[in-house]
Amino acid sequence: MAPGHYFWAIFYFACLCSASLANNAKVNFREKEKKILDQILGAGKYDARIRPSGINGTDGPAVVRVNIFVRSISKIDDVTMEYSVQLTFREQWLDERLKFNDIGGRLKYLTLTEANRVWMPDLFFSNEKEGHFHNIIMPNVYIRIFPYGSVLYSIRISLTLACPMNLKLYPLDRQVCSLRMASYGWTTADLVFLWKEDDPVQVVKNLHLPRFTLEKFLTDYCNSKTNTGEYSCLKVDLLFKREFSYYLIQIYIPCCMLVIVSWVSFWLDQGAVPARVSLGVTTLLTMATQTSGINASLPPVSYTKAIDVWTGVCLTFVFGALLEFALVNYASRSADRAADIQRENMKKKRREMEQVSLDAASDLLDTDSNATFAMLRQCEVHMQAPKRPNCCRTWWSRFPTRQCSRSKRIDVISRITFPLVFALFNLVYWSTYLFREEDED
Repeated sequence: MAPGHYFWAIFYFACLCSASLANNAKVNFREKEKKILDQILGAGKYDARIRPSGINGTDGPAVVRVNIFVRSISKIDDVTMEYSVQLTFREQWLDERLKFNDIGGRLKYLTLTEANRVWMPDLFFSNEKEGHFHNIIMPNVYIRIFPYGSVLYSIRISLTLACPMNLKLYPLDRQVCSLRMASYGWTTADLVFLWKEDDPVQVVKNLHLPRFTLEKFLTDYCNSKTNTGEYSCLKVDLLFKREFSYYLIQIYIPCCMLVIVSWVSFWLDQGAVPARVSLGVTTLLTMATQTSGINASLPPVSYTKAIDVWTGVCLTFVFGALLEFALVNYASRSADRAADIQRENMKKKRREMEQVSLDAASDLLDTDSNATFAMLRQCEVHMQAPKRPNCCRTWWSRFPTRQCSRSKRIDVISRITFPLVFALFNLVYWSTYLFREEDED
């Protein structure tokens, strides 16, 4: 056989051997992974009931590092004082019993889906009301075991958590909702939870809430001591700021409009009783309905909220406008009665004066000319022009004090007083609550 034929035969045989070795290596690699799982988790070799040892193999507490990824916050309920959140929860700890050979770096980690195969921290959410795992299409959970014995546990869960709220500044308030995680049975002598050093809490970038804005979040520790010992605890505080634009459009502006509409009554004629009564009653009932609707969306707390002050004062202004018309109507009717009495008195005096004039005329016929001249002189003295009034008296005469003008004066004064007092209230209200909000921050 020629030397060239030998070369090609040897080359072909080498290729077959390398392909066979590669296939065998691939098969052996998967078999090796199975053998490693059986070796470290086999019966009688690993007991999931025993916690891992402490740092550097000591008898100290097992250290578990935690981080969470907030996927969404669906609602923040003011009535039940709770919020719902969906998150990816991760724990990582070191269990030296799970060390294995990584076959020269080719086996990065082992993956499990059964949490009961290895020891798990007994963590629970202390302020949880409801919660569930996600099992579509498969359970959203995995466990990774790394060659040096580190275990990573990740799971996606949805929780409804309690969030005690202080609503004194509602709707100009900020609320802090906490997420608390603690050990249920292991004390700090056996188990310690720590936040992950880098980015312990992550939040999805496009997080949108209907009525709140997530301003920031803070991580902290909240270890608790009970009769059975001290338990490790982690917490993250989520600071939510309430979006005021919604309440400005839905509550504050409509209430302002109702108060201003009630002032239209001051410009109507005092004799238009049906129009003024209908306007006052309608605005009063509308304002009462608005107030009850606002209170229905809030819990019955024992303190006064900022929105209670606003709606209460607006309701008072509307009610005051209705009472103002009652006062105007009373003054008008009093003026009418006084006018009737005055007309009767004038008629009576006119008849008396006519009688006196007749008697005086008959007496004048019997007196002499000197007496007549004296009487005429006296009449001229009484008929002299009055003194010129001063400026203050002229200005005050525009607001006469007769009964017939009191009702008109009440309307004129109300047109000025009500808007000024309401503007002053707005100045005090907004300055007070906005400054209080900054002080609390």
